[in-house]
Amino acid sequence: MSWSCKYGDGGEIIQSVPVRSRYHNPMDTITVIDPKVHDLGGFSVRRVLPQLQARRVGPFVFFDHMGPARFGPGKGMDVRPHPHIGLATVTYLFEGAIEHRDNLGNVQVIRAGDVNWMTAGRGIVHSERTPAAERAAGQSMHGIQTWVALPKDAEEVAPEFHHHAAATLPAWESNGVRLRLVAGEAFGRRSPVHTFSRLFYVAAEFSAGAAMVVPAEHIDRAVYATDSPITVAGIELAVAQMAVLPAGMDVEIRADGPARVILCGGDPLDGDRHLWWNFVSSSRERIEKAKADWAAMRYPPVIGETEFIPLPNR
Repeated sequence: MSWSCKYGDGGEIIQSVPVRSRYHNPMDTITVIDPKVHDLGGFSVRRVLPQLQARRVGPFVFFDHMGPARFGPGKGMDVRPHPHIGLATVTYLFEGAIEHRDNLGNVQVIRAGDVNWMTAGRGIVHSERTPAAERAAGQSMHGIQTWVALPKDAEEVAPEFHHHAAATLPAWESNGVRLRLVAGEAFGRRSPVHTFSRLFYVAAEFSAGAAMVVPAEHIDRAVYATDSPITVAGIELAVAQMAVLPAGMDVEIRADGPARVILCGGDPLDGDRHLWWNFVSSSRERIEKAKADWAAMRYPPVIGETEFIPLPNR
């Protein structure tokens, strides 16, 4: 999902943007990306990908950091039903809970440390809202939403949804850093989350003074400072900045104080991708078809929902 698009009838990502299949950075440089901050009324979202400096990292073509925010009693998040094609959405929370509903009949609450992996494939519709109990009591909300572009041979797979509880994910501690493998494979471990391409997604929590090395096992890699400054290969990374790492070299991350860090990346995409609103595809024509299908309401409805987000008119 795109936080800025789906909390209103408009949205920022409504222009077809080619996603370059590889970076063109010199091998010995680190690219630091500043997010674009969006105020969505009650909480903010920092959009890190796509940016001019980096359209993607491996198959990750979209990276949004939501919150932290506090909803009072009776308040909450309400992302009305909306469609996706050609991608997988990955939801990971540090705090709070979200209820997912889709037109396949899935209803699932995700909580901190869990993973929701939704494969849109040829088309899916879903909503995301604050669960009733949390809405009544009020809750804090803090998390990451990413989109993973599907390989060309999987762009039209049947849609599916899978929930993975935190206890099912590989987790370990090393030199004062607690790590959880959200998806993919890294550090000699593999997540049970099914993916369609070689990638990695790791959530790390640093104790004060802790350090770790990100090995050069993946071609594309990025480091995101979620809530505290960190140092990446001697370069200071401020809160909400992402460092895109050069290929082929190990890189050290160090934190002076407690810090949450996201690591992600993988193999480069098998060609360019176009993004328009909630659609990702290697074909402009396929995006046009998705637009027409949503405008004509050709998708099955989400059970229990009576609202939807209209197709943007620009």
